[in-house]
Amino acid sequence: MMEFSHVPVLFHETIDSLSVRPDGVYVDGTLGGGGHSEGICSRLGPDGILIGIDRDTDALRAAAERLKDVRCHTVFVHGNYTDIKEILKNEGISAVDGVVLDLGVSSFQLDEAERGFSYMHSAPLDMRMDRSASFSAYDVVNGYSREELTRIIREYGEEKWASRIASFIVQERSQAPVETTGQLTEIIKKAVPASARRQGPHPAKRTFQAIRIEVNDELGGLRNAVECLPEVLLPGGRLSIITFHSLEDRIVKQQFQKGENPCVCPPGLPCVCGKVPVLRRVSKKPVLPSKAELAANPRARSAKLRVAEKLQERPE
Repeated sequence: MMEFSHVPVLFHETIDSLSVRPDGVYVDGTLGGGGHSEGICSRLGPDGILIGIDRDTDALRAAAERLKDVRCHTVFVHGNYTDIKEILKNEGISAVDGVVLDLGVSSFQLDEAERGFSYMHSAPLDMRMDRSASFSAYDVVNGYSREELTRIIREYGEEKWASRIASFIVQERSQAPVETTGQLTEIIKKAVPASARRQGPHPAKRTFQAIRIEVNDELGGLRNAVECLPEVLLPGGRLSIITFHSLEDRIVKQQFQKGENPCVCPPGLPCVCGKVPVLRRVSKKPVLPSKAELAANPRARSAKLRVAEKLQERPE
């Protein structure tokens, strides 16, 4: 197995944003190789607790090794951050001081060809973050209708040529199933006009992103999680989320705004709905990578960090 290495994006900004208390309880909901967790643990004392959650068992093993000498307590859970309430309940914890989510695909997952995340290597169509799941990129590419493929490629990949790419996929698989990322990449190259391939990112980038999001239900999971995460925070607790996709960022931004101003009464009229703010946005605008970070890690270029703080318990 390759070494699990993931350069933590916006590392210092994220750790600082959590305002880590030495005896606090913190959750890294997307543990990865343990980069952000290591930063959190460096600020925790012997009474502090770090709970690391990941769908990828390789990530859990790598992070456990990386964090084996930290002085705080560590708990590693194979699961999905969208189930955080149940995970905390199983650990006997009702609320925490902070949660961090780094929604990017790790460098390891992209670089390990056999995982099927990358259009740069030919491998079986997979893209499962949790390899115990049965649904994979193969099922999307070979099972979805032309209309369904068009929708996810356009919506999740924001791909101008979505309809054409979907048509080419359907045409190709009518001869034989599309089984590898290499095959899919070649189909996409044929579908995207030569003039469009000469500029911008790799022609397969947006489609691969769209299929990955669909396979792992990334947007649905994020939407559900961001809605319930304030419920697991203690007053004053921080929620720090790093996104890499405009749709992800929009979900986080809108939910933070809703938590800060939940009133549904008509503008200009006295509030009678009874909804009270539960969050405070620490900054109105997202934190972006510095020029130095972008130069050192080009994969950080689309990263945005948004931070919110819990004000009070949600009313009954």
